[in-house]
Amino acid sequence: MSEILGSIWWLVVTLGLLVTFHEFGHYWVARRFGVTVLRFSVGFGKPIWSRTGKDGTEYCVAAIPLGGYVKFLDSREVDVSASERSGDFSAKPIWQRMLVVAAGPAFNLIFTVFALWAMFVIGKPDYQPVVGRAEAAAAAAGFAAGDRIESIAGEPVTSWTNANLVLLGHALDRRAVEVQVTDAAGRTALRRLDLSQIPVDKKDLAAWREIGLTPKFQLPAEFFVGKILPGSAAAAAGLEVDDKLVSINGKPILAWDAFVETIQTSAPGGGPLTLDILRSGKPLQIAVTPRQETEDGKTVWRVGISPKYVEPPFDALLRYGPLAAIPAALQETGDLTVKTLQMIKRMLVGSASLQNISGPITIAAVANAAANEGTARFLFFLALISLSLCIMNLLPIPILDGGHLVYYLIESVKGSPLSEKALIAGQYAGLVLLAALMGLAFYNDIVHRLLS
Repeated sequence: MSEILGSIWWLVVTLGLLVTFHEFGHYWVARRFGVTVLRFSVGFGKPIWSRTGKDGTEYCVAAIPLGGYVKFLDSREVDVSASERSGDFSAKPIWQRMLVVAAGPAFNLIFTVFALWAMFVIGKPDYQPVVGRAEAAAAAAGFAAGDRIESIAGEPVTSWTNANLVLLGHALDRRAVEVQVTDAAGRTALRRLDLSQIPVDKKDLAAWREIGLTPKFQLPAEFFVGKILPGSAAAAAGLEVDDKLVSINGKPILAWDAFVETIQTSAPGGGPLTLDILRSGKPLQIAVTPRQETEDGKTVWRVGISPKYVEPPFDALLRYGPLAAIPAALQETGDLTVKTLQMIKRMLVGSASLQNISGPITIAAVANAAANEGTARFLFFLALISLSLCIMNLLPIPILDGGHLVYYLIESVKGSPLSEKALIAGQYAGLVLLAALMGLAFYNDIVHRLLS
């Protein structure tokens, strides 16, 4: 329950902050050009709080916190008297209207830079880009445990998160890439990672698994029982959640894969396997007899447990002074913008899954997780969402800022506004497309929750 309440709270904080900043961009630039602002609303629907300022603008917070809007005096919507004409939005020059519309996404971009600057000043915790295990394409390229990734295709790597994003992009594009590493002995080496052979049906996480790199921080030194399947061999043997696995048949458990492999090779001989465990710090020995099952036409042996993953402490900190953080934030903003646009392109051409489109449920869960990881991680999350809002609002979809900009470009070319009929058709088309995107986002959210 606390996780649900926390997710709801941080979703409201995230959207409230970013939507307010976005709408303030429209409001601030409009006021600079003398446009009369009738309402500044954070949220949609019926206002739950409102007041009218000295400037005549109604400021309100509405019941549905999934967006917001600024309402201008507009002669296309209401009758405007001669005395109010100077504040009429539609009477302003095209370039002023375009700047007002573009100001919302621009302010989201400004917020992104500021959030990243603050993150770098505080210090962003992360994990070092050190390889724990190499398989598949990575093993064929010569990667080994202890390799520290220094750069990928000439792009410097500062953390595992950074390496993950860059490598995933190359995997989705099915490209071979040069990776510079420093091996466990301190020697510099260049490894050619050929990702062109990844099957075309592998997308997103599946494509990442084909790379074959497991970071060092994901290989725990200790293993605990996380889940026990009801009615399984482990349940019958008396294993309990949080039991620490020490050895199996006298062999120390140093890796989960090795533990599973020992079960597969030892179980066919018949008889129980001996598990040495620690329960509440006390040593115990338990006999468990694996059960034979069939998976994808193959015989496998299972005891019915999964490991408990304990997030290790961060071992890297990326921090700059206030001045040095400015170019770092600008560079990070540019890199994230390019990667976001590349991901949109991949989804359009089908090399990345549409499951990457997430809605408020996923945003709420990630917001809560980021907030629990500290201020710097939450600032990074805010920067990502703010940048996403900037890019999304600039898409040429009617009813979004990008659609309005397209209208004004057409008006500037033809010398007159679009007809009311064309505007209404565009509005309907935009609503349908936006509803489809929102439906897909909610569908992905629900599927992800059910599968997690």
